[in-house]
Parts: sequence; C-alpha cells; structure tokens
Amino acid sequence: MADDQRQGEAGTGLPEGAGNDQAWHALSCEQVRRHWAVTREGLSPDEARDRLDRYGRNELKPPERASALVRFLRHFHNILIYILIAAAIGTALLGHWVDTGVIAAVVLINTLIGFVQEGKAEKALDAIRQMLSPMAVVVRDGKRREVPAAEIVPGDIIHLQAGDKVPADLRLLEAKNLRIEEAVLTGESVPVEKGLDPVAKDAPLGDRAGMAYSGTLVTFGRGVGVVVATGERTEIGRISAMLGEVESLQTPLVRQVEQFGRWLAAVIIAISAATFAFGYWVRDYPLDEMFLAAASLAVSSIPEGLPAIMTIALAIGVQKMARRNAIIRKLPAVETLGSVSAICSDKTGTLTRNEMTVQVLAFCDRQVEVDGVGYAPHGGFSINDRDVDPEDNPALWETLRAGLLCNDAQLYEKNGDWVMEGDPTEGALLTVARKAGMDPQRQQERYPRIDVIPFESDHKYMATLHHDHHGHEVIYLKGAPERVLSLCRRQMGREGPEPLDESRWKGLMDGVAGRGQRLLAIAARDGKPGQRTLDYEHVEQGDFTLMAVVGIIDPPRDEAIRAVKECIGAGVRVKMITGDHLITARAVGDMLGINRQGGGRALSGHQIDAMDDRELHRAVAVTDVFARTSPEHKLRLVEALQAGGRIVAMTGDGVNDAPALKRADVGVAMGHKGTEAAKEASEMVLADDNFASIAHAVEEGRTVYDNIRKAILHMLPTNAGQSLTIMMAILMGLALPLTPVQVLWVNMVTSVTLAMALAFEPSEPGVMRRPPRAPDTPLLSGFLLWRIPFVAVLLWIGTFGHFVYMEEVVGVSDELARTVAINTLVAGQAFYLFNLRLIYQPVLVGGEIFKSRAMWMAIGVLVVLQLSFTYLPVMNTLFGLEPIGMADWGRILAFGLAVFVIVELEKAVLRRLPWVDTGEGQRQAAPVR
Repeated sequence: MADDQRQGEAGTGLPEGAGNDQAWHALSCEQVRRHWAVTREGLSPDEARDRLDRYGRNELKPPERASALVRFLRHFHNILIYILIAAAIGTALLGHWVDTGVIAAVVLINTLIGFVQEGKAEKALDAIRQMLSPMAVVVRDGKRREVPAAEIVPGDIIHLQAGDKVPADLRLLEAKNLRIEEAVLTGESVPVEKGLDPVAKDAPLGDRAGMAYSGTLVTFGRGVGVVVATGERTEIGRISAMLGEVESLQTPLVRQVEQFGRWLAAVIIAISAATFAFGYWVRDYPLDEMFLAAASLAVSSIPEGLPAIMTIALAIGVQKMARRNAIIRKLPAVETLGSVSAICSDKTGTLTRNEMTVQVLAFCDRQVEVDGVGYAPHGGFSINDRDVDPEDNPALWETLRAGLLCNDAQLYEKNGDWVMEGDPTEGALLTVARKAGMDPQRQQERYPRIDVIPFESDHKYMATLHHDHHGHEVIYLKGAPERVLSLCRRQMGREGPEPLDESRWKGLMDGVAGRGQRLLAIAARDGKPGQRTLDYEHVEQGDFTLMAVVGIIDPPRDEAIRAVKECIGAGVRVKMITGDHLITARAVGDMLGINRQGGGRALSGHQIDAMDDRELHRAVAVTDVFARTSPEHKLRLVEALQAGGRIVAMTGDGVNDAPALKRADVGVAMGHKGTEAAKEASEMVLADDNFASIAHAVEEGRTVYDNIRKAILHMLPTNAGQSLTIMMAILMGLALPLTPVQVLWVNMVTSVTLAMALAFEPSEPGVMRRPPRAPDTPLLSGFLLWRIPFVAVLLWIGTFGHFVYMEEVVGVSDELARTVAINTLVAGQAFYLFNLRLIYQPVLVGGEIFKSRAMWMAIGVLVVLQLSFTYLPVMNTLFGLEPIGMADWGRILAFGLAVFVIVELEKAVLRRLPWVDTGEGQRQAAPVR
C-alpha cells in the first residue's frame, strides 16, 4: 500500500498488518472509517479522483488466453484441412511444386480468415463485458449518486439493497435485515446473515459477518459499507479467472457442421480412393497422373471456406443485434433466437415507457385527477374537472407527504431534464408531490426518517418511521393494495378517521385498475412515543388508517405495440407476466394487442397456485396475460410452455427472476433497470429495456440461420459439380477438365467472394411471417436435399459438356478447353448465387435480386479475378491456361443465364406441387395455440 496510506494508519490504533493484507473483518466500524479518513458524507469528488489515480480502476485483469500462435495453429485442427495437407504433401513428393504451393496457399488463407475473425469475436465479447459492467450507489459530498463500479475507490461509502451485486470488498457500517449470497467465494448457497460486530482475525471467510465481498449477491434487506479493497485486491480478484472466461464460439450449429464435415471427409476419401483404383488398374493411367486426379477430386469436394463463413455469419448477427440494442452474452442464443416460439415479457419498462405517472388519487369519498406525464413535475390537480389546490385539501396534502417520505427514490434536474434514480413507482410519487409544491428536502428535515422496512416481494410493502421534532412518531406504509388493506382498520374521511369500508375500497380499486393504471395504497398510523426502531411486528399488528389508493400509468411504447403485432405474425406467442393488478394487466394487454391472441383471457397468481402442472399446461396455451405473479409463478409458466413444445424467451430484471431466466431457452435481462443477478443469468441483455429489441433479435436470429443455409446451399452443389466433372472424365478415359490447382483456384475465389457474400445477406421478405423453426430441424432436409444434387447436375452438364465440346468438336488444346470449362463452372456458380437471394421464392418479383449490395459487390470482384486469371500471362503459366475468345464467352454466359432461369423455374414448379415440402408454409404464421 502507498506510503501515504500507511501514514494514515499511524494514528488510528490499527493492529499491525493494516493495508493490502489487513484483516478488515477484525476491526470495528469506527476504526475502518478512521483508517480511510471518511465520514458518512462520503468522499469529495476531488478526493475520489485522487484515489482513483492512486489505486487504479476497480477492474479485474482479463482472463488468460492462448497465445496468438496457439490460436493460429488451432485453425488447422479440422479433418477437411488434414485432407488438403495430405494432398499438398503428395504433390510435393511427386515434384509438382506449383500444385503444392497453391494447395498450401488455400490452407493458409482459410486459416488466416478464421484466425482474424476469432480475434474480432474476442474483441466484441470484451466490449460486451464492458457494456454490462455494474453500477453502484455511492455517497459523494453527502449525496447519493449512481456511478460505474469501475470508478469506485477505497474509502467510498456504498449503499446496497436486494438484487445488487456487491461492487467491491466492503466493511459494513449499517445492516438492516441484510443477507448476502456468497456461493461464488464459499460454495455455500444459503445466504449469510450480516451484522456489524468484528470477528476473530483468523475467522474463515464464511464467518466474516461484517464484510460484503465483491461479486457476491445481496438477496435481502439493505446495508451501507465502506470500500476497503478494489480490483485485484479483492477476494474475488484471486479467482477472477472463474468469472472472466471467454465465451466459446462453439454452438450446436457449429457442432452439427463439424459432424457433417467428418461425414463428408469419409465420403471424399472413399470416392477418391475408388476413383484412384479405377483409373490406375482399369484405365491404366500413370501413377502420378492418377494421384493428381484423386487429389483434384478430393480438393474439389472440400468446402474449405465453410467454417470461416459460419463464424462470420454468427459474428455479423451479433453485431447487427448489438446495433439494435440486443447484446448477446452467450453466442448459442443467436441460433436459439431463430426458433423462439414464445416470449414471456415483463410489462413495466419493456412493453411500456417506464415513465410512471400518477393520474389519480382515490379517496374513500372522491377522486383527485392529476395532469402531466413523465417525471417532469409539471401538472395540476382537479376534482370533477374543477382545479383544486392541494394545500387547501388536508387529506390530499397528507397523502402526498406520506408518498414523499416513504420513498427511497431521488428526482433532480440535470441539463434541463428531470432524472429519476430508484424505483419508477417511487419516482412517480416524488413527481406528484413536487407538482403540489412540496420541497422534498424541507419535508425530510421536518419529518426525519428514523427506521425503515424496505420493500420485498415476500411482504409486498414498505414502511418508514418518522418523528416531527415534537415527540410525535408516525409510521407510513405503502404497498400492494390488497396487502395494505389487510393491515388497515380505518380510512381517512372528510371529518377524520372512520371505520374501514373494505367493499367500497375494492370497488374503487377495480375502477382505477380498469383504466389500465397500476395501484398503490398509502396508509399511516401513529407510532409509540419514543419509538426508534421499526420491525415487522410493528407493521403486522395492523391498526393503520388507509389514506388513498394511487393510480399510476406507464403508457405502452408505440414501438412495442408494433413489435407485438410483428411477433404474432411470426407465429411467436407473446405472454405478458406482471406483478400488477389483474384488471390493470388486462387493460394494458388490450392496449398492446396481446389479448387478441387468446380472447382476452388473464390469470392471477393465486389462480396459478390453485392449478396443478397439467391444468397449468392447458391454461398457459390459451392465456397470454398473467398478473400478480411471483418469481415462482414465472418459473412455473416457463416450464409449462416448454412442456408444450414452445421455445421460450423470458425477460427479467430482478434477482428473483434468475431461476426463470436460467430455465428459459433464451434469458433476456434488462440493461437499465436489471440487476446484475438477472444479467448474469441471461443469454441476452436489452440495452434499452425495450420489447421491440427482442423482436428485432428474433428476426436477426432467423436471418443468421438462413444465411448459413444459403452458404451451404451454394458450396455443396458447386463442389459436387466439380467432383462429378472429374469423375466422369476418369470413367470415360478423358483428360482431366480441371487440375488440382485449378480446382483450388475456383474454390478459393468463389468462397472468398460468392459464398462469403451470403453471410451478409439482409433478411428475406416475410422472415417474420413464418412460424418458428423447430430446434431439432436438420440443417438440410426435404426440399434442400433435392436442390443440392439438382444444381450439382446442372453445373456438371455445363462444365463437362463444354469441355468435351471444345476437345472433341472444336479440337482445341487441353489448356484452352480447361480455361473454358473453368469459366463455365464459375459463371454457373455466379448466376446460381442470384437464385439464393431467396431460397424458395422468385427473386425477380419485387426486384429482390437488386436488394443485396454484398451480392453485387462479390460478383464485381469475381469478374475482375476471373479476367485476371484468364488473361494475365503469369496466371496462364501458373495454372496451365490459354486466353479465350468472345464466342467462348457467349456460350459461357448463356450457360450461366440458363442455370439461373432453370432454378427459378424449378422454384415455381415445386411450389405448386402439394406433395413437395418447399417451405412455402413457412411464409404463413403458425396457428395460434
């Protein structure tokens, strides 16, 4: 530790060893505060900057990674690459050095593409980690502020509450019902009760009740602590490798393709060996010539660029999703998103604007309407369309003050905008109090808070204890209306407290909730004289006076309404799961269009509790709105949907949502309001907390999968066409139409240009008007298994037929015939690329053929490369070619155009045959279940 820090210890009476290795858990709160020279007002901004310079940022070192050399060599570990290397060695032994050089160049280029792309993927994942870095609430100059956890310094005062991830190692100064899960450090899954008393210096980590360690999770209560260690000095710094593993690019699709590669390699070896044996023993070809022929056959069959294209397609998908505010944390989610068939979404902030606004305060005998939207405190109050002054209405004024004081949010103006920090509902209460002219600071000084019971999902209320400097104590209570109502015996009337009319209040609540508003009840009662603590017993004994029920609206996002409609059209069922009142949830579901899926059905949490699993499976299939739900309900709903065969995406923001997020096929956490627990349990984070971003991600996931299929649909037929050309030449005893180096050239230029362009393809029209893909659907099946041999035969007929025509009819040299054959093959591949703009549908309708910029750029590059290949003398020498004339080009282009027309006619014919599955049904939405 720095000298100035050691000097600071001199007058504190700290035991020997204070500093980096200090046993902070053995010191009292006061000793630790003196050591870091900090008061409850926190550090000043200047001191915080000085300490940030002195101790560094609160970050862990990135995980160790393989060296660049090891990562480079890993890309050679592929059975198809092994076949190419064997071919290169064989040609070298035979003295065919040009062939050896070209084969080696292709292997090296493929490896470099994969190596460079892996580096880009790792950088993208690093950027994602930075985007997901946690925030922390610190006290600076006596004011709470939310700052990036990386900017926390030793001596900072940190506030913790349920759902927070502890941002650094803290010595606790306050602990109110505080429990922290420390499994990441101790392996003990049961949350630990926290206190303030020092423990023995040699106490094990799990027994250090006065400490909160970086990376652990607050599961209950709240606390305040002083930072004693940051970054690498924390306990979690010792095991940072466990928390910083690089996400692997290995996905189910990649494993499927690797299995396909092994199968393809076996077929290639078998065919090449059989062709070699036939040519050598039956046709009496010379040994070296037959080896070159077998090598040509093997090389022509290998889709060398497929691994790189797949990696690029996935990476492009991740980048496109990030640009649309969907941050992928775990790359398999890219594939899974394409088959999502149900999205379970929270309401607040995801489907709605997350700008809570009080619109009505319902009292037992009247309703007060409130004007204005959002957190800006502009608006007025009215009763029956007549303006009222809150200060002239004691019941209204007292209710607004209760909502202001029983509140942990902060509302302040910054750069002309009103910024709210804290719970949106509490922010709405601060706003409405300010609309009445209340000064929060003045009210807090007049009625200071003594103690608090924070809101938790278990008890569904928050309570605070205040005094008025005149010996009077008061307890304010706010929370779920049903819960608060059960604790009240009286209601606030015009003449003072009167007996509670429970049925009247329930009618008022239904009326407010029926307008699509969220309900919050506010109550109060006197505390005992001299009372200084507030426990659950003080609240649960009841005897409260119900003051008002507040109606709060969070208006739906316009883009969410459009996204819900788009998802329904895509066969994706949208389920809204919210903690709001049942009537409120149904009204919001109507505004969003969710209820149109299932006829307006809605279920509440207690109805779900009454159902067994079989009943819930049936109910969840026809119900789309679920209200008053707990985290346990969310988990059951996800499991019920999965039991019905749905692939489920689940949104969540709280620590208690983590089980449902983990259970879902794609967990989706909120980037702004989400806790770190939710983010770590998820595969995707919404940077803007907007449901529309999920719909965009589903569309992009489908596009990625389509583009990978298109790349395979292009490479396999073209490679098979080359193989058929070589095999037929050997069977017929003719000269080879393509030599190994010429085959490698074709594979290299078409992979780098044509097939690579398919990774950048935009979404097909109607991609969100077809049902989700079943996750176990084979990569190639049905219609696609017909398309591959169909196109392969077309390319073989054109290439082999043109070669035979040039040799047998025109009587040209082998070199000139091969040049024509190669260009015929490439032309066929180029024109076939246009067919793949749409797999099933015609590309000329609607001008779809002109909507892919990458495709046209690839064709342009390919034309330049082929002209250089055909006419540059050095290329003629290297590859054994001769320049060709205009008549040859005429036949070549005519063949390419014929391939395009025939494939388009094939689409039209097969689309009309009822017994052929061409995927036409995928253009229509799946029936709603």
